[in-house]
Amino acid sequence: MKFRLASALSAALLAPSLALADVKPARMILVGDSTMATKSGYGDALCARLKPELSCVNLARGGRSSGSFRAEGLWDQVQQMLRDGMHEHNYVLIQFGHNDQPGKPGRSTDLVHDFPANMARYVDETRAAGATPVLLTPLTRRSFRGPWLHDDLAPWSAVTRQVARDKKVMLIDLNRLSQQAVETMGEAEADTLAMAPKPLPGQPVHPATTAERAGAANPVFDRTHLGLKGAQLFSGIVADEWRRQQPAIAARIFKMASE
Repeated sequence: MKFRLASALSAALLAPSLALADVKPARMILVGDSTMATKSGYGDALCARLKPELSCVNLARGGRSSGSFRAEGLWDQVQQMLRDGMHEHNYVLIQFGHNDQPGKPGRSTDLVHDFPANMARYVDETRAAGATPVLLTPLTRRSFRGPWLHDDLAPWSAVTRQVARDKKVMLIDLNRLSQQAVETMGEAEADTLAMAPKPLPGQPVHPATTAERAGAANPVFDRTHLGLKGAQLFSGIVADEWRRQQPAIAARIFKMASE
């Protein structure tokens, strides 16, 4: 009798542990260019803001556009991951625009036709795989003209917003939010967000367009890519905007804001 009671008690105590072991964690997958990629963007810092039980995979790659990311087979990797059945739910964050601009052979896309079609297709295929797409407008470049930023990514941001409206998908307007943050701090402080210190007077500053080549960004000063300080700032902006729009979901996937 005592043995049966002890066995029953052990089983009762063990059951919650087994149930927890059977729960599949959620996962976040990052899809984008160098401003989101490891070492040059904010993606890894965003992953670090997730609760430890969540998985995060940063597939953003330097120099990729909404067209070349798919053409090079990187989107196929995302699709394979979404079919693996290893996670309770997947969130796919998608951000392009920097390399879709003209003058980048093998990467540029047509703004009127190709870019919106590419972004819409990413949304449709993410949903078809049972995952949740989240669109982000491209992170601002930090090139000032007087007290104001030169917003050369405005057209690609506008298209991304329109796709989000048409598809009724969550949008994090990172272009607008990052532009506001950078303009508030001013050029001198914004320059401290770069991958490397600003050159001394008389030394050359690498233009953002030449530093943003296909592949990992060079660890030089430019006003596109991010060091640790920039990554922390903009990953925090993304997380805070998610909390503002979807507080219940954000509470399940992000650590406390103060952590």
